[in-house]
Amino acid sequence: MLSTHGPLTAAAAGIMSDVSSSPIGRPTRGTTGVNRLRRVDRWIARHPALRRADDPLVVDLGFGASAVTPLELHARLARVRPDATVLGLEIDADRVARAREQAAGAAGVSFARGGFEIPTTRGRRPAIIRAMNVLRQYDEADVADAWSRMCGRLQPGGILVEGTCDEIGRIATWAEVGDDASPRSLTISLRLAELDSPAVAAERLPKALIHRNVPGERVHAFVASLDREWTRAAAVAPFGAVHRWRTAMHALQDAGWPLVRRERWRLGEVGVAWEAVAPQ
Repeated sequence: MLSTHGPLTAAAAGIMSDVSSSPIGRPTRGTTGVNRLRRVDRWIARHPALRRADDPLVVDLGFGASAVTPLELHARLARVRPDATVLGLEIDADRVARAREQAAGAAGVSFARGGFEIPTTRGRRPAIIRAMNVLRQYDEADVADAWSRMCGRLQPGGILVEGTCDEIGRIATWAEVGDDASPRSLTISLRLAELDSPAVAAERLPKALIHRNVPGERVHAFVASLDREWTRAAAVAPFGAVHRWRTAMHALQDAGWPLVRRERWRLGEVGVAWEAVAPQ
């Protein structure tokens, strides 16, 4: 994971002034875990940006203290794109060395030292950059610059997937950001079994939105509507959590929320166009 002290736009400590000599950012504690990112991995695997890419290179930025998340990501992507490759980036050189040892002999996965500048070999540009739990410790004011830096490394038609999840991967949210650094959608993905309230996702919103979950902001209205429709759909709970979720999603759509990727509803996901949740 990556962190800085102070805004990304500053040249503090020399790490912002020369991307060719030093990674942009600083390592955090590197928390990771098996299957923690399974929800976003499966979403990426079905995304057109991967399926249509001439060069299906995917970067796992800030992979943490072990090789587990890049290896899992590659295994999931390879099911739909056998030629997919994953590059795990970390600022901490010891983590990179450890990951290389752990993944020795694994085809399609490599590791390097790097940060928001997204270094690659032979001038390759990634189709997708996954940056989960990377910006959580940043200031909200840093987000636009971080998005711009990362998106500037994408190949045409590529996307940045940036968000947050809980420690065991049952609650996850992420923003899809285009190669022009413009956000397109917010996705909320939840484990439906034993779900009490989808409003639990509010504490895991991406950094661009987490401080906006207050009355008067669009994302607050969306989370409140999601929670309300889930509660109203309790009448169909005997038919199963998936049926209840689908019922809530149809109600949200009927209420005018611009939902996207309806095929993901069965997985406990809901995507909404960014303009409907963007900060005021």
